[in-house]
Amino acid sequence: MQFALNEDQIAVRDMALAFAAEKIAPHALRWDEEKHFPVDVMREAATLGMGGIYIREDVGGSAMTRFDAALIFEALATGCPTTSAFISIHNMASWMIDAFGSDTQRQKWLPKLCTMELIASYCLTEPGAGSDAAALRTRAVRDGDTYVLNGQKQFISGAGGTDLLVAMVRTGGDGPGGISTLVIDGNTPGVSFGANERKMGWNAQPTRAVMFENARVPVTNRLGEEGIGFKIAMAGLDGGRLNITACSLGGAQTALDKARAYMKERKAFGKRLDEFQALQFRLADMAIELEAARTFLWRAAAALDRKDPDATMLCAMAKRFGTDVGFEVANHALQLHGGYGYLSEYGIEKIVRDLRVHQILEGTNEIMRLIVARKLIEGAR
Repeated sequence: MQFALNEDQIAVRDMALAFAAEKIAPHALRWDEEKHFPVDVMREAATLGMGGIYIREDVGGSAMTRFDAALIFEALATGCPTTSAFISIHNMASWMIDAFGSDTQRQKWLPKLCTMELIASYCLTEPGAGSDAAALRTRAVRDGDTYVLNGQKQFISGAGGTDLLVAMVRTGGDGPGGISTLVIDGNTPGVSFGANERKMGWNAQPTRAVMFENARVPVTNRLGEEGIGFKIAMAGLDGGRLNITACSLGGAQTALDKARAYMKERKAFGKRLDEFQALQFRLADMAIELEAARTFLWRAAAALDRKDPDATMLCAMAKRFGTDVGFEVANHALQLHGGYGYLSEYGIEKIVRDLRVHQILEGTNEIMRLIVARKLIEGAR
């Protein structure tokens, strides 16, 4: 196990921290208020290798580790969790092409995905299939050299503002064995998008439904064989869960830092807030929980890198623990600000709103418990 970063990892983290401080943080509140999708800034991040963090080098990727990615996404999230989370989703969708696509497919899409000239969305959830993803109903019927798609995806990050949709669709019978993965051009006739959802947080990235109405997609756009789409989707989610945990910790760290600074300035009953022992203990607990979650994240990322048999369980554990901790730390930071924490100009309420959804997406935290429980029960047999 690794409990200290080496020089290369420190350099990667510091690069992402500097980018977040200069290019993201000064604009995060405005992006949230205006519901602005900062594609230009994300493309700047891609010039530093953050558009294809763990994509192979032959197609322009950075070929870094999941551990490196955790450092990067936490650092970016100190500027804006929403922006960092979308770059994570783009990386997850791109990795699925890199890991399961043919060389022709990789060469076709990944060079432009790594520069974020093309931007990708991940399409799994449907109106009637959220936690029970294997029940998805979007149907792809083969007709010669194409699939004809009909159905709808829901809660798709970036939809309407991205170029490619990496979508899980049903090409066979019921259950996970009937699901395949298609890479779909967002401009394909028969593909349409719903209105940008009005959300509690994550306003700096659009979230829309994606509708397929007799949309024709070439069979050559399928990743791997028919029937392995659910496996592809779940493999992508292991890393996605680490990334969203990292985004939670980055946002929470900023909230904690803001609370520390505020407590040095604000006085009550003739004393600074940081002189009250009860509030000192609250601050200490926040820091302890955050560091515990970070250590857990690093362990899970290292396990995924080495393909540990328990990696999926550890990713689920880290996601459940880290996203819960991230939200609670941010919420406590708001409380320490008192009424000022509720005002948008202090930036705390945005972090609270942004981090709340992390306990739901990439698999709800209830599903994380289910994954862990199943692994424990299977191991006991």
